[in-house]
Amino acid sequence: MISDNRGMRLKFSKMQGAGNDFVVIDAVRQKVDFSTQQWRKLADRHFGVGADQILVVEPSHQADIDFRYRIFNADGAEVEQCGNGARCFVRFVRDQGLTDKRSLRVQTMNGVIEPSMADDGRITVDMGAPIFDLPNIPFDSTWLAHATIGDDRVWTLPLNGRQWKLSVLSMGNPHAVQTVADVAEALVMQDGPILERHPAFPKRANIGFMQIVNPHEIRLRVFERGAGETLACGSGACAAVVTGIRRKLLQGPVDVVTRGGRLTIDWQGGSVSMTGPAESVFTGEIEI
Repeated sequence: MISDNRGMRLKFSKMQGAGNDFVVIDAVRQKVDFSTQQWRKLADRHFGVGADQILVVEPSHQADIDFRYRIFNADGAEVEQCGNGARCFVRFVRDQGLTDKRSLRVQTMNGVIEPSMADDGRITVDMGAPIFDLPNIPFDSTWLAHATIGDDRVWTLPLNGRQWKLSVLSMGNPHAVQTVADVAEALVMQDGPILERHPAFPKRANIGFMQIVNPHEIRLRVFERGAGETLACGSGACAAVVTGIRRKLLQGPVDVVTRGGRLTIDWQGGSVSMTGPAESVFTGEIEI
């Protein structure tokens, strides 16, 4: 962190999308350069503001890009993608008067996303195409067995005397999805931390627990890397729906019911689209 930032008053907004909550920071009009420890403290629910992730809005240096979008997990690590955060990003830049556009091109660590706001206030994000190439997820399949269900590969991951059956893919960040009979009974807090750090995931992974309700609705819980279980995970919802469609269990569009709200995901073989709410909770300042 640069020395003249010590003791600065940081302006922020607290936002949520389907219960996934964020601290959103304008780094266009204020100088922001924090350490991992400071990001972690800002996200701490006891000693900071509290959030699943911190979103940073930065200016773009490209003519065809509106903003740069950076994401820090609650553990202070910078990550590639956050779908619910992308919707809050759009709401934030419009509410703060940084743009009056309804459709944006935003640079992330992993590429460009194009979120847009409808007249009813719901925001749709083009999340890009899912990645199944194992090295690019990344996923190390050495010595691992798999079965084929529909168009999907289901991998068996042994660890601690147990075997998990998971589909793996990337939505700009690594995901593993398993089906469960009832998400309310899923051992998310027990299995999530083990699978997140399984040796097969060199960059760790977000772990989804998906219950199929019908071909157009699922229930979902996600243990997010660096954040733990969150009330919703946008990229996790996309990964789950893509998995269900590849297994011939789902047909888009699909409503994804999370503990924090409902998202609508559609995938017809190209890019995945996600539609859902984004709300500002409060604004404030904190001394960093």
